[in-house]
Order: sequence, then C-alpha cells, then structure tokens
Amino acid sequence: MTHILKNKNLEIKIDLPLENYNFSRFDWTGKIADVKFKNIQLATVERTDGQNENSLGKGFYNEFGIDTALGFDDTEIGSWFHKIGVGLLKKEDSQYLFSKNYELRPAEFHISAESDRILIRCKSQDTNGYAYLLLKEIQLAESGFTLKYYLQNTGEKEFSTDEYVHNFTAINKDLIGSKYVLKFPFQLNPELFAETVNPELKVAIGQNEFKFKGTPEQQFFFSNLSGDKNVDASWQLINLESKIAISESGSFQTNKVNLWGWKHVICPELFYKINLKPGQSTEWTRKYNIYKLK
Repeated sequence: MTHILKNKNLEIKIDLPLENYNFSRFDWTGKIADVKFKNIQLATVERTDGQNENSLGKGFYNEFGIDTALGFDDTEIGSWFHKIGVGLLKKEDSQYLFSKNYELRPAEFHISAESDRILIRCKSQDTNGYAYLLLKEIQLAESGFTLKYYLQNTGEKEFSTDEYVHNFTAINKDLIGSKYVLKFPFQLNPELFAETVNPELKVAIGQNEFKFKGTPEQQFFFSNLSGDKNVDASWQLINLESKIAISESGSFQTNKVNLWGWKHVICPELFYKINLKPGQSTEWTRKYNIYKLK
C-alpha cells in the first residue's frame, strides 16, 4: 500500500518496500512516488512511452552505486552481490549495468511510521564478506520534507559507493521549456563537464543556471557540472509561469553533480560519496523546500 504524509501544504505519497516498484535499480526504502504542493504536482515519471511503471523511476527515487554495485567486482558469475536498499542481485556477466533487470532476493525491511514521518530499516544478508544496515527517514515539514540517512558497514570488507536522488521533477505537469530555470550555487563551465549530450541545442547554459529554448524532444545529459570541484550540494528549480520553486540542499559538499532530462522531466542529481571500513557508519541529510515566489 501507499503511505501518505500530509499537511495543509504538502502531500507526499510513499510506496513501501515491497509495493509497486520492484526493479533492481532504485532504493526500495521509502520510495517517494509523488509530491503535491497546494495540490500542484511536483514530480513525474522516468518515461512516458508505456513501459511497465513498476520498472521505472519516478518521483524522488534514490539509488546507491549507479556505476558499480556493492561487491560486484569480486563476486563470481552465478553468485550474488548487494544493491544497497534493494537486496541481493545475481551476477550474470562481467559488467554491472544499472539499467539491467537482475534476478533479485529482497533484503529485510522494517517500517515504523508516525503522523509526520516514516522510518524504514533495511538489513542485508552477509554475502561474500559484505553486509550493511541502512536506515532512511522521510520527515514532513510545513513546506518541504527531509530525507535522513544512516548507513553502517556490518560486514568484514571495506566498501566504497555513492548515493544520489534522481529527482524526476516537473512542476504542474508542465513540459520542459522556457517556463523553467534551474539554478546551482556554483559557476558552470561547460569545458570542464565530463560529458555533454545536448543534441537539439535546446538546453542553454548560463553562468550558474540552465534555461531552455523550447521543449527537448530528445534526452539531454550533462555530467560533472562542478568540474570535479567540491561545491555545496544544492539546486533550485523555478517555474516562472506558476511561480513555484523547489530546492534541494544536502548536508555535505559534493564533487559530482549531474543533470538528465527529457521533454517532460528534469533531473538534477547531487552525489554523496561513501567510504566505510568494517564497523564504520555515516549519516547525511537532504532537505527539500517548496514555496511560491512573490
């Protein structure tokens, strides 16, 4: 079933771990499928071409280890490796692909909820020396929400990974175009981007913002927006017509910021790096604010 956090301004729909989305990519703990601000929708879906919705991203889904899943490299083909927040995935070949639909065994999940928050606990099995405990709390505020994470390495091997929220954002279901401005707190230098995919040249890059010359019919993508420099982890998306803005700010600095989008969706992504020895843990937060511009 869907768990709903609601107040006079916001409604957040959260799919529980074993409900709806069942693919092997995005974290199953607290799958934020939709957010409404004063009954205006702020989130959308990954694709609109009729694919199975339960295998696609939506809302404010997050992911651990997009480039390589935990323990993948030293797992034999035919054996099992971890996808944090999901469970064990079966290794079928020598390359990890986040978009691949792996055979999976779900992790162990426990849920506790109050009127203004939900906490989901994910405990992994110990497999090939790797194990972890993940806690994720989604807390409702007057005009926003906070994601609080706790991750502990409970295995015998050190591990490195990262986490980001994909942010499948669209305000009032408006297509991406001249109504939108996406701002960052650092200077954009396209020459330092790791990758640029802008086939129609409809994405315009300013000093610290992205604007749009019409609606992109093809996907666009920009990686490493800060040029590998450590910057404050934040962004702000403004819909100039509806005068509604949404922002995300992390409790950390980041040197990896990506942007992906299509005609119906824009996705700024702030990555948090994680390196944990056995027994070590880390905590971080992501705060979202939604407000009407004057």
